[in-house]
Amino acid sequence: MDLTNEKILQIAMEQSAIDANCRAEDFLRPENVVVESAANPKARKYLSLPFDCHLISYGTNIVASINEKHRAVVTGYIHRFPVEHCFETPNLHVLNDALQKDGLRICFMAEYFLPDLRVLRPLDCPCQMRLLHSADFSALYTSQWSNALCEKRRELDVLGVGAYDGGALIGLAACSADCDGMWQIGIDVLPDYRRQGVASALTSRLALEILKRGKVPFYCAAWSNIKSVRNAIKSGFRPAWVEMTAKPAALVEKMNGKWQEEIK
Repeated sequence: MDLTNEKILQIAMEQSAIDANCRAEDFLRPENVVVESAANPKARKYLSLPFDCHLISYGTNIVASINEKHRAVVTGYIHRFPVEHCFETPNLHVLNDALQKDGLRICFMAEYFLPDLRVLRPLDCPCQMRLLHSADFSALYTSQWSNALCEKRRELDVLGVGAYDGGALIGLAACSADCDGMWQIGIDVLPDYRRQGVASALTSRLALEILKRGKVPFYCAAWSNIKSVRNAIKSGFRPAWVEMTAKPAALVEKMNGKWQEEIK
């Protein structure tokens, strides 16, 4: 399959439509769209469906995938504020406060990146790079490589590129086959080797390898993770869409864990 930037974006929207239980063209409508969430075996594997409240924007509007009991709250919210303000404070407190009455809190917020084929190219690495496959990952499920690999979903980790200083692995970009057409890239570089171009060399090389296999590479980062966002841009990726998800308050509290106890 010959991929273009336009085709890559269309594939991403089609996957988001599967995840949200809407149509791909809904992301391009001038008005916001609210749909009922539903489980789908073709959705990204790490998503927990159906959603209670999940907002997606490709920049034109918001598609809200929801539990029907939250329709009035979510519809009122996304029609009250401009699209970009719905994903940030202070406006975000309005939605969080309303959902909290039903035991939910805003939990995940992230920006997603797609490759720009006009700028994506192999980048030089100060260390030797080596293409890796699933069988090469078995000893690498440690905290050092927890962004590149996911121990809970080992079966999805399908391809990687490692950087080596001598025989020692010092950087790893790997991807998970999260859905049929798109593979997500994660990256880790050991502290002593950062700011040397290792991350961008690994990320760009892996993105090109994914494209060779007819899949679309994508990259996710928190807005505040400047290092990760810079790596995405340097590697040839560009912002494509944003997502925000509400989760049960009990889950949010569990994720905050020890830190929450320390500030009481």
